[in-house]
Amino acid sequence: MARTRLGPLWLIVGGVAAALRNRRVRWLLQLAGSAILIATIFYRWVEGWGWLDALFFSVVTISTVGYGDLVPETAAGKIFTMVYIFCGIGLFVAAAGAMADELIRRTRERAEEGGGDEPDA
Repeated sequence: MARTRLGPLWLIVGGVAAALRNRRVRWLLQLAGSAILIATIFYRWVEGWGWLDALFFSVVTISTVGYGDLVPETAAGKIFTMVYIFCGIGLFVAAAGAMADELIRRTRERAEEGGGDEPDA
């Protein structure tokens, strides 16, 4: 009974694990992670933000959330942010899309097999 209620969760966890075995998904996630890392270091160095603020801004910007509580003040920071947005959003969307494709593919395969929501053995 507990497995039945947790079925969708098992499906997602298994799907994420399967997606991470996909070479394309790993490559895109590494690119997106590298962009976030580079941006974090840049904002730490150029804007003088703490590591957490720099990481937070990098993630919020690349994911298009954009709270607006942190804003680059230097010309270099503003220029870098514009380039980061154009390049980073594409990487982020590609990585998220590849992950979603794998999750959907796995869900369809499980449904066709009749496996439904049971976890892998």
